[in-house]
Amino acid sequence: MYLIRIHNMKFHSHIGVLKEEKVVGQNLQIDLTVKVNAQPANDDLKTTVSYADFYPAIEDIVTSSHADLVETLAETIISRIKRLDSRIATVQVKIKKQSTPIDGAFDDVEIQMEG
Repeated sequence: MYLIRIHNMKFHSHIGVLKEEKVVGQNLQIDLTVKVNAQPANDDLKTTVSYADFYPAIEDIVTSSHADLVETLAETIISRIKRLDSRIATVQVKIKKQSTPIDGAFDDVEIQMEG
């Protein structure tokens, strides 16, 4: 068993509860950790999981989603990534909303989910 990680994927999205989040949108930063139950052998891609499939799947979800909750987006990402290959044991996703319209001084809001 081993981990595949992709850090700091960047997307523009129109998710959120507030009206301005749906209209203007905001930048998201996503980290993905995938636990793989496979034993790579003979330098053969078929013996492992291709991480090249992860980014396009996440991009499709983020750019087409109009969910209210970032947690809903995370659950959708986890579900889709797990469906890519039966050797994927668990998926952890961190999503940072970088322009959250909350009155206050901070860099971002982040949620982390695993499934």
